[in-house]
This record gives sequence, C-alpha cells and structure tokens, in this order.
Amino acid sequence: MRVATYRIGDRVEVGRVADDGIGVTPFELPAAQAARGVAALCDAASVPPPGRPARRLDDPAVVLLAPLPRPRRNLFCVGKNYYEHVAEIARAGFDTTGGGAKPPAAPVVFSKLPECVIAHGTAIRHDPRVTAQLDYEGELAVIIGRGGRAIPRERALEHVWGYTIVNDVTARDVQKRHTQWLLGKSQDGFCPMGPFAVTRDALDLAHTPIRTWVNGELRQDGNTGAMMNDVASLIATISAGITLYPGDVIATGTPSGVGAGFEPPRFLVAGDTVRIEIPPIGVLENPVAAWCD
Repeated sequence: MRVATYRIGDRVEVGRVADDGIGVTPFELPAAQAARGVAALCDAASVPPPGRPARRLDDPAVVLLAPLPRPRRNLFCVGKNYYEHVAEIARAGFDTTGGGAKPPAAPVVFSKLPECVIAHGTAIRHDPRVTAQLDYEGELAVIIGRGGRAIPRERALEHVWGYTIVNDVTARDVQKRHTQWLLGKSQDGFCPMGPFAVTRDALDLAHTPIRTWVNGELRQDGNTGAMMNDVASLIATISAGITLYPGDVIATGTPSGVGAGFEPPRFLVAGDTVRIEIPPIGVLENPVAAWCD
C-alpha cells in the first residue's frame, strides 16, 4: 500500500494512493490524527476505512506534504553504511569520525531535527552565509509502526510500518568544522521527504535500487542490499537503550556518488534539481534555491 499526506485548504488528509500515482482515497481520520500524516496509521489497530470520495493529487487545490509533515522527535540517521560511500568520503578528506576508509565497527548514528523536514517539490534553500558545500544524500528511511525497547534483531522487522525516501542534505563544511553532524545535517529544509510512504510488504530490502540525479545526471546508483548494517540490525542497535515509538523515522545511509566524492567536488547551487528514486515508493524531487531572509 502506498500512502500520501496532503493538504486541501486548511484540512490535512492521509489517503491510499492508486496504482497510477494520481488518484488518492482519503482515510476516515479525525483532523488531529490526520495532521500527523502516516504516523496516524502507525499506531492504529487496523487500516482506517475510506472517508471522503477519491480525489486527484494533480488537482491544483491539493498540496502534497511530507508523509510525516512534522515527526514527533528527531529523526535517527545512519552514516557510513555503504562501503563505497565510506571510501569516497575518506578519499575526499571529509571523514569526521577518524576511521578513514575503514568501515566502522558499529553503526554510526546521528540525528536530524524534525523541523528540517520538507515535502516533495519544496525548494532546498542554500544560504551561502552558512555553507559553501551543500550536498545531497539519497536514502531509504524506515518508519516504525510498533514501538519497543531492546528489540531483538530477529523480530525487528515486525516493528516496521513501512518506508519512505529522504534526502539527507548536508553542509559538508559545517559538518567538518564542528567535527559532529547535527549542525551540518539539520539546517532548515535539510530533510526532503516523500513523495509517498509504502507499507513494509511493498519493498524488498534485499534488492531495492536507490538512484539520485542532479540536473538529469545520474550521480548515485546503489541498492539496499549493499548496506553494511541492514534495517533489522539498525533497529536492534538503536532500540537497545532507547525506546522507539510509532512514527519514529530511521534514515539508513546513502550509497556512493555524493557531491563531496567527486574530484573536484560537485556541490549543489541555486538552480539545481535533485531527483531521488526508490521503487515502489516513487520519486522525490526538489529544486535548490537561494536563501531568502
């Protein structure tokens, strides 16, 4: 099942997306629940029944939102989870963990603020006063359905509601200067998410492509099967001492091909367009625009 969160006037709806990617049938949800996006489905006992009649997402009155417009807390994110990405970052001199090209012995986990989430189509704002090294990272993100603590790896996927796409936008110079990742990863608008979310049965974690284009040029061409730490391991690691809740998001890391990995680096500037595709979720596309005070 593919799900969209969208706004019509002052009303937010969550609905099941038709196979054509255009039609959507809203679920019957109270307004306060619908405002949470797909998080309203994560802790529901069952899929809510259809509510209002089906509509079209290409209707000018419909504004597509991120699947979780405002996550309840910071997003959990994983760094250095693909071998080739570890190597390219070390080679380019952007490693801040001290490990160089050596794969980390345990998952590298950081977070992004919920306020940095933006929707498909919304501009990533580049503020040159803050960063001269704006980068993209296409990633698969996990949406937790059933919470828990100390979740064993062999039961971890039972706690997954589904998946979406995120762009872990990064200010490389800020990240490097501060030798930690929160500031370089959590600037306003640094987490495009969407366009849709899918339930866990819709995606094959062993073999799902992740591709990123910048201005039509293929930059990243990876696969979830190449993760060093798979989704079950990440859930087990994070939940070992932290209780996970329905609607929590875990971004699982990016494959090689980021702007910092090129020689010379190819960072984003105003006027660029970043397009990330993970089937069957869809295509997350965002322009890059100059910051406006």
